Amino acid sequence: MMTQRHLKILVVAAAFGVIALYTVAKPAGLTRMQEASTDKSPLDFQIYKSRVEPIFLKQRGEHARCYACHSQNESFFHLQKLLPGHTTWTEEQSKLNFGSVSKLVTPGDTSDSKFLLHPLAPEGGGDPFHSGGRQFESQNDPDWRTIADWVRMAKPVS
Repeated sequence: MMTQRHLKILVVAAAFGVIALYTVAKPAGLTRMQEASTDKSPLDFQIYKSRVEPIFLKQRGEHARCYACHSQNESFFHLQKLLPGHTTWTEEQSKLNFGSVSKLVTPGDTSDSKFLLHPLAPEGGGDPFHSGGRQFESQNDPDWRTIADWVRMAKPVS
């Protein structure tokens, strides 16, 4: 015989099952949305993937790699965790990373792109604080310039 307590437990268990199913299915939905946003973005996904994204895995002097912190946190700039045994992201993961980065970029405008200013030293025109240290001491840093060139290539959204 099922009591009211048993019925509540069953309902809660079913709800958790639905949530678990949604969580597993969610990445596929995000990927389709992300594909649409990469197609419509004024930012070039292929240049991002080949030139910008590798910078996130690069050891930069005394600093941690961007990936070390930004794959572990849920900040505005969030990177997908690499799959076990992989040294680069899959196409789907790169599209998700692109989506995260794109929200912090003003296409065509390096002076208004948080993605460029936040890790740049204040002396170089950057934000006063970045918990990961100053990844770029100046705007002459080759990696900073690579990212800036990618941002400049994009046509501003009107």
